[in-house]
Amino acid sequence: MTTLLIIVVALVVLAVVLVLAVQSGRKRKVEQRRTQAVEHRTEAQSVGLEAERQAAEAEERAAGARREAAVAAQQRLEAEQQGARAAELHGRADELDPDVDVEGRQA
Repeated sequence: MTTLLIIVVALVVLAVVLVLAVQSGRKRKVEQRRTQAVEHRTEAQSVGLEAERQAAEAEERAAGARREAAVAAQQRLEAEQQGARAAELHGRADELDPDVDVEGRQA
């Protein structure tokens, strides 16, 4: 009977040890997953900030390009106006010059 009691006690102790070992393993896995989650969140925040920086930089470049395009369009318009004004002045000069006929050829 004492042998049976010793075996039962040993089995109970073994069962308790196994349960504690399983619980410890689960806790360790849970802790590892928490650590991984924190690492992923930290990396996600870093990547997100870099993406925001790149987007802001791209927007600044695009705004600069739009400003340059507006300046170029204004300069093109002014050049066209100056060209038209020059042609107008040439035409008027030809009208006034007695040595130039109406078609703009030298007499």
